[in-house]
Amino acid sequence: MLLIPAIDLKDGHCVRLKQGDMDLATVFSEDPAEMALHWLKKGARRLHLVDLNGAFAGKPKNEAAVKSILKVVQDFAVENEVDEIPVQLGGGIRDLDTIERYLDDGISYIIIGTAAVKSPGFLHDACGAFPGHIIVGLDAKDGKVATDGWSKMSGHEVIDLAKKFEGYGVESIVYTDIGRDGMMAGVNIDATVKLAKAVKVPIIASGGVHNLSDVEALCAVQDEGIEGVICGRSIYEGTLDLTSAQQRADELTEGTEA
Repeated sequence: MLLIPAIDLKDGHCVRLKQGDMDLATVFSEDPAEMALHWLKKGARRLHLVDLNGAFAGKPKNEAAVKSILKVVQDFAVENEVDEIPVQLGGGIRDLDTIERYLDDGISYIIIGTAAVKSPGFLHDACGAFPGHIIVGLDAKDGKVATDGWSKMSGHEVIDLAKKFEGYGVESIVYTDIGRDGMMAGVNIDATVKLAKAVKVPIIASGGVHNLSDVEALCAVQDEGIEGVICGRSIYEGTLDLTSAQQRADELTEGTEA
């Protein structure tokens, strides 16, 4: 079970939102690259980046910050003789040229969210052009998918879309319960497991992680197909210690496969 620190980028800074509201942003660092290095030193094996400005604008807005993070990650991997530390990125990615540019820069996985729901043909093309590098992000509330930085609710059922996108060849699915994101109210285990059981691709849980008990609860259901969990406000505010939580997750899931 991977614990994946989230680095949300707004105006070049590292922030956290509450329920996706840009007006409720807490700045945790003026230097996202330094924050990335902090989490790597704490034992992170993957990083989750979100271009928040890009998500709302529909085009990349924090590329400079992304590049600075990638350099830190690459340097850290070389110094510590690690083969690869994957970095996944979402937010405002709407065309194949942008995907190609980010992959060339060193991003491992591109997360497509709103564009997948609104333009499924684009997701299909992306999966075909960049196999193994495309993750779909499904943000939901009460089983329905939200788009446009969570500002709009669609009529689509999460599981229906997940099955459809699985057929396209997505690498995995990031599932966020937007009613809990940034609120540290606990992960929606039932909804996450329900989705994981419905598809064969791995699920990355997101939204609501508060403390070690949430991590332990996810580890207990890892065999359903949950490979990781994105951690945000909990690790920034200290209710979850990344190093000890990852160690605990390793203990609980040793010898198991997501």
